[in-house]
Amino acid sequence: MEAPSSFVEFFRLSAPYIHAHRGRTFVVMFGGEAVVDRDFPKVIHDVALLHALGVRLVLVHGSRPQIEKRLRDRKIKSRFHMGTRVTDRATMACVEDAVGNIRGRIEGLLSMGLPNSPMAHARVRVASGNFVFARPWGVRSGVDYQLTGSVRRIDVDAIKTRLDASDIVLLSPLGYSPTGEVFNLSSHEVASAAASALQADKLIALVEGKGAVDRRNRLIPQLSPADATELAKDGKHLNADTVKHLEAAARACREGVRRAHLVDRRQDGAILQELFTREGRGTLVTSEEYEGLRPAKLDDIPALLALLGPLEEQGFLVRRTRETLEHEVDRFLVIERDKMVIGCAALDPFEAEQMAELYCLAVHPSYRESGRGEQLVEQIAEVAHKRGIKKLFVLTTQTSHFFRERGFVPAKPAELPEARLARYDKKRKSKVLIRTLA
Repeated sequence: MEAPSSFVEFFRLSAPYIHAHRGRTFVVMFGGEAVVDRDFPKVIHDVALLHALGVRLVLVHGSRPQIEKRLRDRKIKSRFHMGTRVTDRATMACVEDAVGNIRGRIEGLLSMGLPNSPMAHARVRVASGNFVFARPWGVRSGVDYQLTGSVRRIDVDAIKTRLDASDIVLLSPLGYSPTGEVFNLSSHEVASAAASALQADKLIALVEGKGAVDRRNRLIPQLSPADATELAKDGKHLNADTVKHLEAAARACREGVRRAHLVDRRQDGAILQELFTREGRGTLVTSEEYEGLRPAKLDDIPALLALLGPLEEQGFLVRRTRETLEHEVDRFLVIERDKMVIGCAALDPFEAEQMAELYCLAVHPSYRESGRGEQLVEQIAEVAHKRGIKKLFVLTTQTSHFFRERGFVPAKPAELPEARLARYDKKRKSKVLIRTLA
């Protein structure tokens, strides 16, 4: 039976990510809501798959709904002040009971493998223990938080030892003090602190709800740490879980974590789609430039050939050899997205006439209709203008309307610079369009 073309294409596109993620350290956090969901085994399946692909994993779980249930069952009233739980000894007993139950469930799922799935019998060793050291919150604004604590230190050496042994490390929202006390911690803080201390490559948060959205409920694909902090501060349209995840992601990125991801945990396979596709499935928080426009370099030649080749075959563009591209590469601008060239355009100046040709405009099929073609046109126009060019022209057989919508007007071949007119292919009958640069 033949594999579906969509699967083959996905596998090919995911291969670079499989290679890039192998041996990397990811911290993955999820709330107690995920643990009680009937689809939680699917999340664990994806975690086991990541482990099988060579990713070093640290899992951090929450426990809020489990704690609340135990408090209700024991008729103990929840106490919060400024959004943080006040943990007395009776509450702490519920916390420890809830955390122990969750830890046992996760360890059990990973230890037994997942029946009736491709990861059946793929037993994974799980290491959990006193990896997190804590200090008490103390008294704040006149309120004694008692056994509520904050992270003092992560035992990095111990965690790395377990990761080196191919274990998955499981961290609970509990911390321990040198005096033997146990403190109730925020799982968001534990995840952010662990990712920062380990200098993890990624912090991945499975959020409740759609995640980081704008006021029109549209998913925001990328944020800088500063933008994430600002959104968390002003995002009254966001739920409390998303706000905490945004704060944790921004904090981790400021402290050296390369990338943080917020993914809707209700979407089946969301982790895999976020990690193994270029478009992702959630919100990326990073200080790095994920997509940008830059001058081309010799290393881009294979990507340019792959980008231009199909358009040459279809007759949109004139065929160019590798040698031609190597000679002209300094004329090109490219759009690079996560180390993949997805668009290009070139500028050939005729400075005596104060004119220049825009040519080889191409955008990868997956990224068309997204404004990137227009971005390349405008950037080429800006470069030309800075070089004293007064008029920008194109020769096209099938895309004249695209250029007319962007300020180019029809012209005759005779209006081309003399040197370019001498190379005009009368058999091809390309239309000439010119745009005056303000």
